[in-house]
Amino acid sequence: MAAPLYRRIAQKIKEDITNGIWKEGEAIPTELHLAEQYEASRVTVRQAIKLLVEEGLLEKVQGSGTYVKEQKIEHNIFELISFTEEMRKLNKEPVNRVLDFQLIDPDDHIRRMLQLSEGKKVFYVRRQRLVDDIPYVVEDTYLPVDMFPNLSYGIMTGSKYDYIEKEVGKKIKESFQEVIPVLPSAEIAAALTVDESTPILKMQSYSIFVDGTVFEYSENHFKSDEYKFTLRAARP
Repeated sequence: MAAPLYRRIAQKIKEDITNGIWKEGEAIPTELHLAEQYEASRVTVRQAIKLLVEEGLLEKVQGSGTYVKEQKIEHNIFELISFTEEMRKLNKEPVNRVLDFQLIDPDDHIRRMLQLSEGKKVFYVRRQRLVDDIPYVVEDTYLPVDMFPNLSYGIMTGSKYDYIEKEVGKKIKESFQEVIPVLPSAEIAAALTVDESTPILKMQSYSIFVDGTVFEYSENHFKSDEYKFTLRAARP
């Protein structure tokens, strides 16, 4: 039995998107144009569009039209969740690949950010964060050794926040973040599989426990064609 016409139209639109005929962020033709193209009623075309909106391939913008939805990860900067938690909310299973794990003497900038006294050491960890074998983020994290003496390479292949809250037993309160566009270094570009001339988003942040203790300083490098940052501003 043949599929209903609206499903066949939806499949054709999906193929056009996959083949790059309609690109992410572009408006698709009007219902009238599509009805003429597929020799169908506007009601049938509307059903096909509704199906693709429900599947997350298209999005309707009030008063503007219907667009091919950008498939970027949408990160809410007002919500403090780990990369692992964020991906699992999207039904994706992330992989943390540890590229570097060292015990180091921090430079003055890291020492100031972590409010450490002279002579205190930190763990430096660089992680490549992947979903479906695609690198989304490269994270450089600095953690005081005195707070996390049992930190290991194996722990950092999992969720850092799970380890801190569930194993160390500390409650995380908040993070202070600054996001800036930058050009990546050669090492970061290679880890993100982008060209050095491609701008990326860099987030510098430090996080504190409920008692106000700074426990982490991180520099996260986000692949700009996979990630976008959102916030919601309300009028008082």
